[in-house]
Amino acid sequence: MTKVITVKEDSKVLKEAAEKLAAGGLVAFPTETVYGLGANALNETAVANIFVAKGRPQDNPLIVHISDREMLEKVVRSIPERAERLMEAFWPGPLTMIFEKSEMVPITVTAGLNTVAVRMPSHPVALSLIQKSGVPVAAPSANLSGSPSTTRAEHVIADLSGKVDYIIDGGACQVGLESTVLDLTGEVPQILRPGGIGIEALQSVLGEVRYEPALKDSRQVPKSPGMKYRHYAPKAELFLVEASDRELIEQHLADYRQKGRKSGVLSCGGHYEADILLDCGQSAEDYARNLFDMLRKMDELGADVILAELPKDSGGIVPALKNRLLKAAGGQVLSQYVETKTERI
Repeated sequence: MTKVITVKEDSKVLKEAAEKLAAGGLVAFPTETVYGLGANALNETAVANIFVAKGRPQDNPLIVHISDREMLEKVVRSIPERAERLMEAFWPGPLTMIFEKSEMVPITVTAGLNTVAVRMPSHPVALSLIQKSGVPVAAPSANLSGSPSTTRAEHVIADLSGKVDYIIDGGACQVGLESTVLDLTGEVPQILRPGGIGIEALQSVLGEVRYEPALKDSRQVPKSPGMKYRHYAPKAELFLVEASDRELIEQHLADYRQKGRKSGVLSCGGHYEADILLDCGQSAEDYARNLFDMLRKMDELGADVILAELPKDSGGIVPALKNRLLKAAGGQVLSQYVETKTERI
């Protein structure tokens, strides 16, 4: 049976959840990015239960969440100087770094790789939970595998109630997209997943930083096994379209009406004759914060097909937002009333 609790960082019930976490239980908790599904990262059985609860492929590595430097030193073999600079600039926060793993980290966490992904979340409830548990916490997003990530406790309840021990309600997540994943094990740092920290910010600290080639070219073999899977997908069919191509959107909506398909539009400010119209907000940051919530609302409202306008801006969080939209849509982009497929960020 799942216990749902609403807490502040100093709540007594948070200590109860932390003790369960340390003892091998599963606890869903808020972070600044999305909700995470946590287990004791040093307990192989507990970690294996994450994969069962989510229906997650076994070759998709997990991120280890920590609350202090001592925990980091337990799970990594060494801390390079450039990681020190990134920690100073961006931790706690939405940056995950990949290190050579220590012997303490089970291979179930890393999917058999000799590297481990680590981050220190900035959400006070997440930090307090990890600190009170006394253990590093392996935590992917707290959703069923393949479905939109969870940015509110009610999303987690819908996906995982009855499958986990605790769900901690800490309100809506502030970033709304998962952390940036940066691989530090090669000569040049590479972004394996764009996220809340943009490439420009990383380059301002490190100098040269690149995107992993598979992010821009689907013919490339991804470095991390988890990059090959489709993620974030709603039940409805999802297509992406440039926000400036209003005529194209109207053409498709007319076609859907004729065919009796219930349509939805994620709009960057435009008004359309859709059955469901959701406004993405005034900025790319708003769009990112609201994206997964809007995709879930489209399913709740019974949309058969969704048209999502691509953000007009560039830089910052936009590459991460486009990455999530492309994965959610399975690469389906509409152009001049023709469906095309792309995997580029």
